[in-house]
Amino acid sequence: QVKVRGFRIEPGEVEAALAAHPAVAQAAVVARDDRLVGYVVPRPAAAVRPPELAAHLRERLPDYLVPSAFVLLDVLPLTPNGKLDRGALPAPEAASTEGGRAPRTPQEQILAELFAEVLDVPRVSVDDDFFDLGGHSLLATRLVARVRTVLGAELGLRALFRTPTVAGLAGALAAADGVRPALTAYERPDAVPLSFAQRRLWFLHR
Repeated sequence: QVKVRGFRIEPGEVEAALAAHPAVAQAAVVARDDRLVGYVVPRPAAAVRPPELAAHLRERLPDYLVPSAFVLLDVLPLTPNGKLDRGALPAPEAASTEGGRAPRTPQEQILAELFAEVLDVPRVSVDDDFFDLGGHSLLATRLVARVRTVLGAELGLRALFRTPTVAGLAGALAAADGVRPALTAYERPDAVPLSFAQRRLWFLHR
């Protein structure tokens, strides 16, 4: 077992789910810098991309078990005893945030800035995947809270998992029209009605 971001994780469970992908011949999962990294050896002549692997795992495992990075290898390094040589596994390359389409609307600009803030990266294009850039469930919760605070919009975690890009979320927010109404101050009446719990206590103590 390993502990990542406060969760106890059995790498073998993730490896088994990865190996179930039809294009994967071998898989290994290790914890590096408080995140999970998946190492995959594709089957001969099979083409596989990290986003496909992540989507495959999200259909089968909780989000905290999905590696935030994947590395494709020709072979898994082994020790002289035939066991996985974890020390010889290469570190994943940092996800690139250069290039990509720039925000086209004020809302996309704000969302891109919130993505970059939460992920601690210089910039994010409207097509960059939140999870490919290192996002995970805890950061997703933080992003949802920041969207609520800055845009006054209700964004569910499910929407972020379904469309984890700035462009996708901007479209989801526009379709849902989830902007909260502004708070309005009302004059306090002289007699405030009792809540259900207060009425129950009053009845019990009569």
